[in-house]
Amino acid sequence: MSVQSPFSKFTFPSGLTIKNRLVKASMEENMSDDGLLPSDELIHLYGQWAQGGAGLLLTGNVMVDHAAMTGPGGVALEKGTSLTRFVEWAAAAKQYDCKVWMQINHPGRQVYANMQGKVLAPSAVPLNMGKLSKLFGQPSAMTEMEIEDVITRFGDTAEQAQAAGFDGVEIHAAHGYLLAQFLSPLVNQRTDQWGGNIANRARLLLAIVTEVKRRTYDDFGVGVKLNSADFQRGGFAEDDALAVVKVLESSGIDMVELSGGSYEAPAMQGMTADGRTLAREAYFLEFANMIAAQTSIPIMTTGGIRRLPVAEQVLTNGVQLVGLATALAMTPDLPKRWLKEPDFVAPYPAVSWRNKTLQALATMAMIKRNLQRIGQGKKPLASLSGWWSLLCDQRRKGRLTKRYVRYLRSVGK
Repeated sequence: MSVQSPFSKFTFPSGLTIKNRLVKASMEENMSDDGLLPSDELIHLYGQWAQGGAGLLLTGNVMVDHAAMTGPGGVALEKGTSLTRFVEWAAAAKQYDCKVWMQINHPGRQVYANMQGKVLAPSAVPLNMGKLSKLFGQPSAMTEMEIEDVITRFGDTAEQAQAAGFDGVEIHAAHGYLLAQFLSPLVNQRTDQWGGNIANRARLLLAIVTEVKRRTYDDFGVGVKLNSADFQRGGFAEDDALAVVKVLESSGIDMVELSGGSYEAPAMQGMTADGRTLAREAYFLEFANMIAAQTSIPIMTTGGIRRLPVAEQVLTNGVQLVGLATALAMTPDLPKRWLKEPDFVAPYPAVSWRNKTLQALATMAMIKRNLQRIGQGKKPLASLSGWWSLLCDQRRKGRLTKRYVRYLRSVGK
């Protein structure tokens, strides 16, 4: 089997060709303006990543419902949303022969209580995060009408993304958000067509993929972000992930990105809740290799990759694309840097705290500080204080939450 270079071109099944196999994976930016539209800083950030040499940029969460957001400062794109800022965002991201896909998402039950938005889930099962559980709203089990509304919303957002100039969309079905909740036997306790066996639990994801494909052009990219596992005892496991990939094979999608975890078990940051130990880099490579060997869908894996030899290793066993997230928050021009310095190792915001939830929040806060700095035209910091970053992030979240609640009131929720 021939081994592809991370710098070789790749063509998706839909026909889109990207200049290399290094993909900027999604991160939570929280950098919208006060109307939930892309801010100047967010647009500039993507221009910097395009200049940095990646072949494809996957945006952070763009929400399909303005009343259901993963966090304050998020971007929402709905049927009636003005596209002006999204056109500018796509244009910035497509400089230097770079391509861009919009990640589209619904948070489900992972909604902060103080944001006063919709908190929906397949079943009325709240988040279990110990003392921090009260930070999140109590979910209500979705009605059939609400499920159909979500399917339509994903189609609306994909159609709008295409109109704005994006090259594709990635449907987020990982990290404990709504579609991952439907896939999880722990959260999805329904007894109707949307729950029970894995075929029923995957029904919503497949319906959304079908709707998105129906409403976009044949050469518009469609990918799915999927957990290899949620790393919780009794939860979504590797066999489930393979079963979902098999279900998706007939849908004509371009890619499955394999990640893992949720708010309860942030494996996407190297932490689990079921006792398993993940690799220091390329956390999910073992699972990606297993699935790549059993499907014709192109596979991408993301999780902790900071060195070029690891990126090369990812491509040795049938995985076609390398996802880079934190590494590009710390070194936005990493692909270009690797071409000149193959031994360069991207710095990582290390936090070693006993409380794993706070550790995850601090890590995310440090990443967001650097995203904000890059968006403001400043250089990212290689060394950051976890406590100070967490404090700054909490203060910023407080301000953005108040702004969002005012927005909800102004539009009548």
